[in-house]
Amino acid sequence: MRHQRETPDSGGDLLYGRQALLEVLRAGRRDLRRLLVVEGTPMAGTPAEILRLAHHRKVPVTACARRDLDRRTLNGNHQGLALEAGPYPWTDLAELPTPGADGEPPFLLVLDHVQDPQNVGSMMRSADAAGVTGVILPKDRACAVTPAVVRASSGAVEHLRVAQVTNLVRALAELKERRIWVYALDAQPGAPLHTEIRLDGPVALVVGNEGEGIGRLVRQTSDGVLRLPMRGRVGSLNAAVAAAIALYEVRRQRDAAAAPPP
Repeated sequence: MRHQRETPDSGGDLLYGRQALLEVLRAGRRDLRRLLVVEGTPMAGTPAEILRLAHHRKVPVTACARRDLDRRTLNGNHQGLALEAGPYPWTDLAELPTPGADGEPPFLLVLDHVQDPQNVGSMMRSADAAGVTGVILPKDRACAVTPAVVRASSGAVEHLRVAQVTNLVRALAELKERRIWVYALDAQPGAPLHTEIRLDGPVALVVGNEGEGIGRLVRQTSDGVLRLPMRGRVGSLNAAVAAAIALYEVRRQRDAAAAPPP
């Protein structure tokens, strides 16, 4: 296989992580500029599929030295492959509250100034798996969809519709005007998630940041506060873990509501 050699000024947003690259190529939503392949990388299994998809989408393939890709990824675990791509394709807030694939009510995830890329990526992966129809992030004091988030989500964020908003409280008020119930997931006392709150209708689940949790105005704007029942001695869970549990409770209730009667 013959590749064009890399030039020093290749530019572009650099994505890496084999599963992430697969999903970027499968989604096909970005401007895909070129695939970088470290010379001598065995092209079998997942790398072969990445290469096939790159050829299918007419993405140029460029050979590069390992030390150059190490430098460009800050010695990240690139596994011999990286993809130069255009910016993440954000969605407008007005386009988000749509039914799911089976016509079920909107199911949104809102991140209240979550700052850790690993947490954001993990939540994006859980959101995709649970069937979330849209995600909302604030523009300031929050982690955006960075290459680290793409990798941490194993590329799942490439299949999600994600909006950035200037004012999170105003965005939540807009969702409520569209008759979407907004619930904040928080460590403070509230209605137990699994017993008193119906989550099978149009719903937006808000997850607070790693340190301060849900902001005061966000809490006041929400229709209710949800908490996970805790039985151990530790008072709270990691934000990404708590979000995954809550997202799957929403999914459980929706699946139960949609199931035919026995």
